[in-house]
Amino acid sequence: MDLDVRQSNLHLGVIGNGSFGALVDERGRVVWGCLPAFDGDPAFCDLLSPRGHAGGDFGIELEDFARAEQAYVPNTAVLRTVLHDAHGGSLEILDFAPRWKQNDRVYRPVSIVRRITPLAGSPRIRVRLRPLADWGARVPEHTWGSNHMRWLLPQFTLRLTTDVPVRFVRDGLPFVLGHRMHLVLGPDEPLARSITGYVEEALTRTLDYWREWVRYLSIPLEWQEAVIRSAITLKLCQYEDSGAIIAAMTTSLPEAPGSSRNWDYRYCWLRDAAFVVRALNRLGATRSMEEFLRYIFNIATHDGSLQPLYGIGFEEKLEEHEVESLAGYRGMGPVRRGNLAWVQKQHDVYGSVVLASTQLFFDQRLVDPGNADTFARLEPLGERAFALYDVPDAGLWEFRGRAEVHTYTAAMCWAACDRLAKIALRLGRDDRAGYWRQRADTIRDATLERAWREEAGHFSASFQSDYLDASLLLLADIGFVADDDPRYVATVEAIGRELRHGDGVFRYLAPDDFGTPETSFTICTFWYIDALAAIGRMDEARELFERVLARRNRLGLLSEDMAFEDGEGWGNFPQTYSHVGLIIAAMRLSRSWQEAS
Repeated sequence: MDLDVRQSNLHLGVIGNGSFGALVDERGRVVWGCLPAFDGDPAFCDLLSPRGHAGGDFGIELEDFARAEQAYVPNTAVLRTVLHDAHGGSLEILDFAPRWKQNDRVYRPVSIVRRITPLAGSPRIRVRLRPLADWGARVPEHTWGSNHMRWLLPQFTLRLTTDVPVRFVRDGLPFVLGHRMHLVLGPDEPLARSITGYVEEALTRTLDYWREWVRYLSIPLEWQEAVIRSAITLKLCQYEDSGAIIAAMTTSLPEAPGSSRNWDYRYCWLRDAAFVVRALNRLGATRSMEEFLRYIFNIATHDGSLQPLYGIGFEEKLEEHEVESLAGYRGMGPVRRGNLAWVQKQHDVYGSVVLASTQLFFDQRLVDPGNADTFARLEPLGERAFALYDVPDAGLWEFRGRAEVHTYTAAMCWAACDRLAKIALRLGRDDRAGYWRQRADTIRDATLERAWREEAGHFSASFQSDYLDASLLLLADIGFVADDDPRYVATVEAIGRELRHGDGVFRYLAPDDFGTPETSFTICTFWYIDALAAIGRMDEARELFERVLARRNRLGLLSEDMAFEDGEGWGNFPQTYSHVGLIIAAMRLSRSWQEAS
């Protein structure tokens, strides 16, 4: 088969409901989706170029296609695509994953619902539904009935119920779309009611759910659309069965063209998830925190030790191997399944979890706030943080070839002890507050001494080296140093000189296991913007923020990295880190609501 990788880009939309997610391209084709959950087999794997079989997609193809428009229904996760043909014909596709409150729980089936409506003329379409199995290696066995089709996928039987004639779908026959039609793809369960009635009710209730959820967000005055879209995207990346928050929905989208920096992000990095929780907390969406802490307490060990990442079902071993049946994004392999980072030591994770937990003890809105038992579960994490703050690790950038005592790691270990001291005071445990304050002070004193470089005039990325990395921008955000500390101000300015390039910021410039980085790491750019504002350079920060926002894709979504020259998105998608950065920066930079009233 001749691989067609020409059209691949990251102008993709995301739909989902807390059970799974799928990516939809500009023409309304589902090109990525793992079933029955984020870590499952990618039945829809067209994005990564199947080698042996056509398919891995779910498209509504319009004959004589001319152009397309695409946007989310405002304040929802419902995606609207309009296709136009060369003869004045057009149609609308509404795509969503059902989600609403029902019977004291949230109804969120592993299901994609598509409503197709003719808008003008006589659009002639073809429905192409071609799931693949075993990472694109084979066409699954399938059967059909009077108004449905079934595909036997690994660990999941997929069923399409539709009022499109089944033969049209089965054989890919073109037909004129004369009236509204419906496609419900999901578990192998008969639909015991009118498909039109189900789809209309599902659409209405899903729209209502998202609008209600957005209504209660505490958003900034400015950049509301960008913040709302980011918040919805973050919520779509939480697997609500367990509370895990994935780093991204994809695997192996390269960080830069042909770089082999292709990683599987469909797992829960505790650090990334903690960033997501803190961002959503700032918006008042605290349920994700409660669900994530449920996940944490399910993986907690008796001694408090934690891996950097786990599977969404609490899996500890995430063996990494290359998948030969997929050629990769634009043919840029390898495609990797699993992530070897699970074996690494990344000691900042202890601070991440404690930071994500802290609001639990101070937010009076919560039905089940943190108590003495919760505190007792967190204290072993503080013990690990204190024991490991000056022990070399792989760092938050997950270096595979070297270990050092990273400044960010030490600062996060300080944060674990610092927040435990504050929680202890909140609970009236003065004895434990003194214990943790002493440990926090010990870490802070050692870190300030060993990370500062007097001659260079800035903090260093590690105790052993002299180079800069963008994680130093976070030292003020976590409270390790004050915004106006001259050492912090000098470090921000040094990062601007050395790591900023145009409107992007490198993670670091020191060569790593794969050479020198080539693209900007998007959250680092937002960290820099936030730091500029913190040190008083507000106008500069706002201008840079506006330019970075303009580089989001057409639906307002962000991947992990951006090319410096043209702003093209690279890396896994949608990247929770990037949307966290957007939210945090927007909330710092925005004018206050009082200024509008």
